[in-house]
Amino acid sequence: MEYSFERKINYYETDRMGVVHHSNYIRFLEEARCDWLESIDMPFDVLEANGVTIPVLGVNCTYHHHVTFGDTIIIKPYAKEYTKVRMTIGYEVIEKKTGKLVLTGETKHCFTNSNLKPVNLKKYRKEFSDKFENLLHKP
Repeated sequence: MEYSFERKINYYETDRMGVVHHSNYIRFLEEARCDWLESIDMPFDVLEANGVTIPVLGVNCTYHHHVTFGDTIIIKPYAKEYTKVRMTIGYEVIEKKTGKLVLTGETKHCFTNSNLKPVNLKKYRKEFSDKFENLLHKP
């Protein structure tokens, strides 16, 4: 299932040069990731109510083209890697009007219990593990 998240750029997200400040993309990716998880019936509140947290271990972004105030971006998150203990989510960010590639990136995560101890999701909450496994991006 290909999923996309659309977002309009706000003025306050730009820098003195009038382009989106690079640090804001991390927030944009998180907004898309949260919305994506909701779309597959695994919102953070449900995961956390079941004792599962998904902390971020790392973020990697490559900036290809800038966007400015008023532009609309489309963010396409996908499950790039899933090991039952860790997951990597890939992202492609496109400028809606021009179709230009704005950013490619990934966030790395692990699964923990409510005490932040790493868990094997397949053993801890098999129903969630099965959903993540089914999301794996198959190029």
